[in-house]
Amino acid sequence: MTQTPTPRIKGFHAHVYFDADSIDQARALCEEAARCFPLKMGRVHERPVGPHPDWSCQLAFKPELFGELIPWLALHRDGLTVLIHPITGSDLRDHRDYPMWMGTMRPLDLSDLEDGEIEYEF
Repeated sequence: MTQTPTPRIKGFHAHVYFDADSIDQARALCEEAARCFPLKMGRVHERPVGPHPDWSCQLAFKPELFGELIPWLALHRDGLTVLIHPITGSDLRDHRDYPMWMGTMRPLDLSDLEDGEIEYEF
C-alpha cells in the first residue's frame, strides 16, 4: 500500500452560513469571534460566493487557535451552519476531502476550485 504524505495545515477557514432572516445573528457571531480571538473576519456576503451555496462570512485563523475557536463556535452558533476546512494549499481538496460541518451539510460547487498551491494570509 502506497502511503500519501499528510499535507501540512497552514490554517483554517470557518464559513458561517446565513440568510436574510439570520444575517444579524451571523454578523454578531462573527464580530464577537473577531473580538474574542486573534483571527481575520472576512466580509459578510449577502450572496453566494465561490463554492458556497449560501450567504456567508469567513473566519480565517491559525492552527493553534482550532482547539479554542471550534468549541466556542459550537456553543455560540445557535443553529447557524458552519463549514470548517483546513488550508493545505489546495482549495479543491480542502473543500472536497477535508471539510467539517456544524449543522446541516450544504452542497458545495467545486467546479472552479483548483488542486494547485494557493497561499492565504492569516
